[in-house]
Amino acid sequence: MNLEMLLAVAFGGAFLTYIAGKLSSWLRDTLSVLLTLVIVTMVALLYGKAGEYSYMSFLGFNLSLRTDTLSWLFAIAVSVLGSLSAIFSLSYMKGKERLDFYYFMMLLINASMLGIVFAGDLISFYVFWEIMSWGTFLLISYNRGPALAAGLKYIIMSIAGSAAYLLGMFSLYASYSTFNIADIAARISTASSGYLLSILILFSITFGIKNALVPLHIWLPDAHSEAPSPFSAVLSGILIKMGTYGFVLSMYVLVGLKTLSHLGHGILSFHFILAILSAITILIPTFIALMQDDAKRVLAWSSIAQVGYIILGIAIGTSLGFAGGMFHFLNHASFKALLFMAVGAVEYRTGTRDLNSLGGIIKRMPLTFAVALIGALGLIGFPLTNGFVSKWLIYKTLVLGKDPFLAFVALFGTWGTILYAYKILHNIFMGQLPEDYKDVREAPFSMQLPMVILSIIVILFGILPGIPLKIINSIGVSFGFKSLAVNIWGIASDTGALNTINIFSAVLVSWVIVWLIFKAAPSSLRVEQDNNYAAGSYIPKERYQYTANFYAPIYRIIKPCLVDVVEIFYMVAARAIRELCDWTRRIYTGELGSYVMYIMFFLVVLITIKLGFNIW
Repeated sequence: MNLEMLLAVAFGGAFLTYIAGKLSSWLRDTLSVLLTLVIVTMVALLYGKAGEYSYMSFLGFNLSLRTDTLSWLFAIAVSVLGSLSAIFSLSYMKGKERLDFYYFMMLLINASMLGIVFAGDLISFYVFWEIMSWGTFLLISYNRGPALAAGLKYIIMSIAGSAAYLLGMFSLYASYSTFNIADIAARISTASSGYLLSILILFSITFGIKNALVPLHIWLPDAHSEAPSPFSAVLSGILIKMGTYGFVLSMYVLVGLKTLSHLGHGILSFHFILAILSAITILIPTFIALMQDDAKRVLAWSSIAQVGYIILGIAIGTSLGFAGGMFHFLNHASFKALLFMAVGAVEYRTGTRDLNSLGGIIKRMPLTFAVALIGALGLIGFPLTNGFVSKWLIYKTLVLGKDPFLAFVALFGTWGTILYAYKILHNIFMGQLPEDYKDVREAPFSMQLPMVILSIIVILFGILPGIPLKIINSIGVSFGFKSLAVNIWGIASDTGALNTINIFSAVLVSWVIVWLIFKAAPSSLRVEQDNNYAAGSYIPKERYQYTANFYAPIYRIIKPCLVDVVEIFYMVAARAIRELCDWTRRIYTGELGSYVMYIMFFLVVLITIKLGFNIW
C-alpha cells in the first residue's frame, strides 16, 4: 500500500465529493461514506509496515512521507472515526444548507490529519497542519452567528501556535540544514539542554493549543458547543489529539527518551512541569464542566480534562505511564465521540441541549440512553470499559512513581467526572418525560449504527485491552521504554497484574444478583407526570423536572474558586490590543500634509539624537 496513493484518494475524494454534490445529494452522501470506508481499508492494510520515501521536491527540499506503528495507530483512529462521523451525518445534517461544503470540509480535514501523522518532514507536517486548522475554522463557523465568534477564537489561537511551530522549524533547519524528521532526530542529541528546551517549548505551545492544554484551552468550549455534532465528535475524538501526536513526535521521536530524561532535574525537569500543567488541566476543567447546563459544553470542558490524563501519562516518562496515556488517547476518541453523537441524537429529536429542560427521554430513546450510559461509564473509568484500563495504568504509574499530588489530582478528577457524567445521564434521560417530548422517537438508523459500533469498541477494549496495548507497547519499545508484559486480558507486573477476565466474572455475578433482586421486587406503578409531590404540594406540569439545578449546593461552594482567569487574561489583552490599534489608526488621516509632517518630525528626532551623540 502506497502512502502517496492513500493521501491522493483522501484529498482527491474530498474534491470529488464536492463535485458530486452539485449533481446529486444522494451521490454525494453515498460517495462520502464509501470513500471513508475505502480509507479505513487502505490504512488497515498498512499495519506492520514501516518505511520512508520522498514524494516531491519543494524549493529544493525533498518532502517525504513515512509510516510506522505510531503513525498507523493515529491514522486508524482518524479513519475509523471519520467514517463513523460521515455515516452519522447522513441523517443529522439532512436538510441543512451548504451540505456540499460540509462534506467537502469533513473529508478534507480527515485527509489533512492523515497527512500530519504520515508526514516525514517538518514542511509537510506544517502544510497538512494548516489545512486541518483552516478547515476546522470553517466547520466550527458553519452555523454562523455565535459559531463565527467561536471559529475566530479558534483560528487566532491556531495562528499563534503555527507561528511558534515555524520558529521551531526554521531554528532546527538553521542548526541541522534539513527538515527531515529522522535526520534531525539522529543529530539533535548533541545539542545543548537550553536549545532543546527552547525547541520543546515552542512545539509545546503549538501542540498545547491544539490539545487545549491549560492555559491554552480557551478556544475549545465555544468551538465544541457551536460546531455541528458530527464534527464535534471528530473535533473532540481525534482532531485535538493531533496535539497529542505532536507531543509524542517532539518528545520521543525528535528529542528522544534518553535525552529528554536529562532536561532538567526533579521538579524543574521538562516532563515534570508538563505533568503539573496536565494535572491542572485535569482538575479545573472537570469542575467547570459540572457547572454547565448545555450538554455539549459539559462534554467540551470534559474533553479538556481528559486531555490532561493523556498528556499526564505521556509526560511522566515511564513505560507504564506512556502506555496509559496512549491508550487513553485511543479510548477517549471512542467514548467521547460516542457521547457527542448521543447528545447530537437527542438534540436532533428534541431540538435542545439544555439539561434543565430535558428529562425522561429514556422512554422514547432507549438505545440512545444505552449507548450514552456506556460512553459515560468509559469516561468515568468503570470496570469492563476501556477507560478503566487506561486510567488504571495512569493511577498505578503515579502511585509507583511516588507522586502523591499528581495521583490525588487524577483520582479527584475522576470523582468530578462521575458527577458531571451523572448529571448528563440524569438530566437528559431520567425523571419524567415532558409533554413537549411525548412524541419523540429513537434516532434514525444511520445515527444509531455509529453509536453502537463505538459502544462495542468501548466494551471490547475494556474486556480485551491487550489488543491495542500490544501495539502501544511496541511503540513504547521503539522509543526506548521497557517492554511490558502484555496479554490479551491486561498487563502483568511485579506489583500485581491487571486481569480483566477476573473483573468481568465478578461484575457479571454482581449484575446477576442485582437483576434477581429487582426481578423479585414488586412491579412499578405507572402514574401521570404531575401525580407526584414536592414538600407536600403538586408539582405544576411546567416545572415538573426535579433534575434542574440539583447540584446547586456544590455550585455555591466551588463556583468562586473556578473562575477561568486564563480567559479573562486573554480577553483583557485582546481589548488592550484593540484599543492600541484604534489609537494607531489615527495617524492614517489620508491627508498628504499630515504624512509630510510625520516625516519632518521623524527627521527632527533623528537629527536631535545624532547631535546628542556628537555632544556626548
